[in-house]
Amino acid sequence: MGVSCVYSYPVPEGRSGAQVVDVLQKQVETLGGIKMGNFHVDCEAYQSVMLNPPKTLHLLHNSEYPASCFAILDSGATLVADTLFNGLMSNLKNYYQARKGAKVESKGNRYQLADFVVKIGSVSLAGSFKGILVEVEYCPSVVTSECWNMLKELLQSLIGNIADSPPQSLKVKMDETYVPSFTMAQYLDHFNNFRKAAAMSQPPSY
Repeated sequence: MGVSCVYSYPVPEGRSGAQVVDVLQKQVETLGGIKMGNFHVDCEAYQSVMLNPPKTLHLLHNSEYPASCFAILDSGATLVADTLFNGLMSNLKNYYQARKGAKVESKGNRYQLADFVVKIGSVSLAGSFKGILVEVEYCPSVVTSECWNMLKELLQSLIGNIADSPPQSLKVKMDETYVPSFTMAQYLDHFNNFRKAAAMSQPPSY
């Protein structure tokens, strides 16, 4: 694997998510991108039962790493485990319970473009469309600071000034060796933003 940057791409008023995804995919294909199957990233949130205040554990999966799952706490502490961890969470239901309606996922087409992999994902929360995430990976490098300018150039040709600077969670890790959990932390940041936006749009209950 290389270095990945993940950005949220806004859906303009009057356009559907599917229309915007289609435009982005055509842009990638115009640049020479070749479709190489699909990808899928998902996240479930588990709330602690016995802790006060309650803690949240986020369990993420990525089709790029089918044998792994990523458990991330609110503190940012991350555990990378094999998929048996999914069964362990079921056995811990007296301690952690899945939050209803909190499953969020990003899925779509995956493209190879020279030394880059580009993924255009439609994000859904509890089955309802919420937005678009664009991930670009530069495969030959494993240090963000060494390839940021190349990533930025391609990203800006696709999504403009949204990619003016590295993703927030990467800024403090620019010189570290890139590992898959860095990608998952970026997805989690965006997934949490989508969850917050959905919660704020809910009518108040009386």
